Amino acid sequence: MKQSAVVIFPGRGTYGKEELGYLARYHAGKADFIAGVDDWRKRQDRETVSALDGASRYSAARHASSISASALIYTCALADFASVDRARFDIVAVCGNSLGWYLTLAGAGAVNEANAIRLVDTMGGLMEEKGVGGQLIYPFVDEDWRASRARTKAVGDALHDGRTAGEAYLSIRLGGMAVLAGDETGMAAMEKAMPPVEERYPFRLARHAAFHTPLLQHVSDAALEAFEADMFEAPAIPMIDGRGAIWSKHATEPDALYRYTFGHQIVETYDFSKSIEVAVKEFAPDTLILAGPGSTLGAPIAQELIRHRWLGLGSKADFMARQKEDPFLLAMGRQDQRALVI
Repeated sequence: MKQSAVVIFPGRGTYGKEELGYLARYHAGKADFIAGVDDWRKRQDRETVSALDGASRYSAARHASSISASALIYTCALADFASVDRARFDIVAVCGNSLGWYLTLAGAGAVNEANAIRLVDTMGGLMEEKGVGGQLIYPFVDEDWRASRARTKAVGDALHDGRTAGEAYLSIRLGGMAVLAGDETGMAAMEKAMPPVEERYPFRLARHAAFHTPLLQHVSDAALEAFEADMFEAPAIPMIDGRGAIWSKHATEPDALYRYTFGHQIVETYDFSKSIEVAVKEFAPDTLILAGPGSTLGAPIAQELIRHRWLGLGSKADFMARQKEDPFLLAMGRQDQRALVI
C-alpha cells in the first residue's frame, strides 16, 4: 500500500560546499533534463549548472550568487522530485520555501519544463540585478525548539527599532526562526536590538536581498512585465503557497496564480510555517519528503511540527527520537533518508 506524502522544496542557500557535485553524485541518469537546463543557460550567456556542479571546489562568489544558486537548486530539487518512488509514495501536495515556490509550480505542473527554468533563471537574474536591502535570521524558540517568550519579544522589539530607524519587515516565518529584512539602516537597528543567542544569532544572510518585502516592489513590477499569465495552468498536484492557501486542479485560475506569484509572493511575508501547518492538517500525510539539495529546512519543519504537537511531538528530543525509530520527515539531501525515498 502506498504512503501519502507531501513534498517540500528548498529555498536559497541550500546548495553549499557540502552539496558540490550533487547532480553528478545522484543524477547521472537524468542527462536529458540537466542538458535542457544547460541549453537554456548557454542561451542566456550564463554558466551551465553542469559546470557549476562539476567545479573542483566551491566558491561562494560563483555558486551562491542568485543567478547561479537559483538554477542549481532548481535542477537538483526537480531531479530529486523525479526520483521519488511513485510506487511507494502517493504525492498528495507540494509546497516550498521562498525560491521553493517556483520549484513547487514546476513540480506540480503549473508551469511546463521550458517555462520552469525560464521562471527560475529570470527571477534569479532580476534578484541579482535589482535586489536591495538584506536579511537576517533569529530564533524565537529555545535550544529544545520550544517557543521562547523572551526570544519572541526580542523579534518584536527589533522590528519596532528597525522601523523607527529605517525600513524593517518580517520576511519569512520559518518554523522556529524569524527571517527579518530591511534597508541597511533598518537592518543595523535590528541587529543592535537583538540580544545575541547561541553564539550565532542574529545572523545576517550573505548575498540575500530583502525578499518578500515592499522593498522589492520594483522587482515585482519587472517580473510582471517579463512574464505572461498564459504560462500558468492548473496544477496536477495541489500546491500550498506562502500564505497557506491551497491551489488545486479544479480550483485554480491561471491569472490569479500569475498575480500571486509575481505580486504578493515577492512583496509580502512568506509564511513557510503556515504552509507546513496546512500540509499536515489538511492533507494528513504519512510522511513529509524534503527535496534536496541540502537538508537545512529539516529543523524549521520539525519546529513547526512541535509547535502544533503533531504526532505528539513536544521538543527537539521527541523529534530526534521519532526520526531514529520511525522517521516522519525524509530529507533527500541526507544519504540515509534518501535511500528510503528513491
